[in-house]
Amino acid sequence: MKLSVALCTYNGEKYIKEQIDSILNQTLKIDEIVICDDRSTDSTISILEEYAIHNPNIFKIHINEENLRSVKNFEKAIKLCDGDIIFLSDQDDIWVDKKVADYVSYFKNNPSIDVLASNGFCIDENSEIHEKYAIWDVPEILKNKEVKFNYYNLITNISNIATGASMAIRSSLKEKIFPFPVLKDFHHDEWIAIISSKLNSFEILNEKYFYYRLHSNQQVGGVFFDKTNERKEMLYKIFDIHGNEASFKHLKKRLKKIDAAYKRNARLYKTDNIYKEWFKENLIIIETSHKRNSKIMKLKYPFKKFLLFLTDKILNKRQFKSIH
Repeated sequence: MKLSVALCTYNGEKYIKEQIDSILNQTLKIDEIVICDDRSTDSTISILEEYAIHNPNIFKIHINEENLRSVKNFEKAIKLCDGDIIFLSDQDDIWVDKKVADYVSYFKNNPSIDVLASNGFCIDENSEIHEKYAIWDVPEILKNKEVKFNYYNLITNISNIATGASMAIRSSLKEKIFPFPVLKDFHHDEWIAIISSKLNSFEILNEKYFYYRLHSNQQVGGVFFDKTNERKEMLYKIFDIHGNEASFKHLKKRLKKIDAAYKRNARLYKTDNIYKEWFKENLIIIETSHKRNSKIMKLKYPFKKFLLFLTDKILNKRQFKSIH
């Protein structure tokens, strides 16, 4: 089994060494690291070339002719990988040294799984660990509360719970996920998670296999929360969209997520992709969910619901607009 890493870089000189070292120091060795650089203007390229000198059979460096941005850069990097299993990598994280070995073992033992993601640690700009709850804790939180769910509904009807920094995919999935759609605030990892979860071939492990870095220049944030019972309860109440026992605050956040999910599915439905009918079906389901949760809020908190309606109308927030 050949193992590849698809690594995308752009002005990553500050942290790229830590990430590459963690990949090279895996207990199960990688066969190739395919790097697509998106026109870096710092020392990223020279750093990569130095690694390539010492690892000529592993590093394959491609410098884009034009800036592709993250989504299309990852599409290119994944296409260029020859491995049976392809690990996606950001430029500023760090991998746990047994990540590759454990992922490969999981793939071998679970032939129906095409995409594997995991939980992860929170680190800062100095690589110091911070104890936080993460969006990746949601599946385990729901399981512990005995809430039934499936990944596809969580991801499409509420919010994405997987990150590309933790993903590995089977090469056989390539033909099903390309091309990646290019939409504002929509990323390749969510697309991969949507397709694979709909095909019942997605799994997210609760064990932490990488260190996700928080810093001022990162492209995607908002994945970590204070490690308090209040925050844990918030995640549970937001993602348990069929639950009736929720405070006004939780219902408000839940409706915001549902509204965003509807708009996201509407945009995906309008794009040129072979999965349009999936997103059309999602729109009907999400609209029903929105009506149900709005009704719960109105019955439990009529006055607060009325005030929220007025302020949201003025601020154009939570304005659910059906496309039917």
